[in-house]
Amino acid sequence: MKNESTILGIDIGGTGTKFALVDTYKGEMITERFKQATPKPATPEAVSEVIANWMNKLDWSGPIGCGLPSIVQRGIAKSAANIDSSWIDLNVEDYFSNKLSCDVTVVNDADAAGIAEMEFGAGKGNNGLVLMITVGTGIGSALFWNGNLVPNTELGHLKFKGDIAEKYASNSARKKNKLSWKEWGNRFNELLLHYERLFSPDLFILGGGLSKNFEIYKDCFKISADIVPAQRQNAAGVVGAAMAVKHVGLTV
Repeated sequence: MKNESTILGIDIGGTGTKFALVDTYKGEMITERFKQATPKPATPEAVSEVIANWMNKLDWSGPIGCGLPSIVQRGIAKSAANIDSSWIDLNVEDYFSNKLSCDVTVVNDADAAGIAEMEFGAGKGNNGLVLMITVGTGIGSALFWNGNLVPNTELGHLKFKGDIAEKYASNSARKKNKLSWKEWGNRFNELLLHYERLFSPDLFILGGGLSKNFEIYKDCFKISADIVPAQRQNAAGVVGAAMAVKHVGLTV
C-alpha cells in the first residue's frame, strides 16, 4: 500500500479524531476509518501522541495530511475551535513533523472535507459558488469559486442569534438543548438563509457527522440554493486531509 498515492489522512475533531490510509489519486480510503476520542485537554502534545500511536498500529512512516479545527496559515494555527488554546500561533506542520519524524501537511478541517467533495464527491464538476458546511461538535465551512478554494472561512464563528453560529445550530447545540430533528433542522435552516444572503451560493454541501441523517431533516430547508449531503459524509475530512499533501484539488 505504500506507494506515492498513499497518504495517511487525519481529521482532528473536538470530540473524535479519525484516521485512514487514503489513495489520493482515487479519493478513496484503502483502510477502514479508525476513530479515537480526542484527548481532553486537546493539546498539541496529547494529540501528537495519539497520532504516533496510530502510525504504529498502521505501520506508517510516510507523509501525513491533517485537518485541524483552526484557521491555518502557512502551517501555523491562528485559532482553536473546540481544541486547546495552546495551538494558537503554533507552527503545527513543523511541530508534528518533528514529533512524528515525517512530513506533515496541515489544513483547516472543513477545507479538507471540501477538497474531497469538490474533487471526487458532491461538488465535482460544479463551477459556480459552492459552500460546504460541516456540522459536528462545531460548524465548519469551505467555500469554492469555480473549483478554487477560498481557505479558512470558518463561518461557524460568524455572529448569529446573539452568539456565534455553532452555538446555535451545531450538533453540540442540538444535544445541549435536547432538540428534535425537526427543531434542529429549523434552526439550521435559519443559519443557511443567513449564509445564502451573504454569499448567494449555487450549491450547499452538508458534511460532518450530521450529514448521514440528511433524509430526516431535509424538508426543513427553505432556501433557494440546491443542498445535498456530502457523498463521503463524515469521511470527507480524512480523505481531503490526505489529498492536501499533494495539493490534489487544492488550488489557492
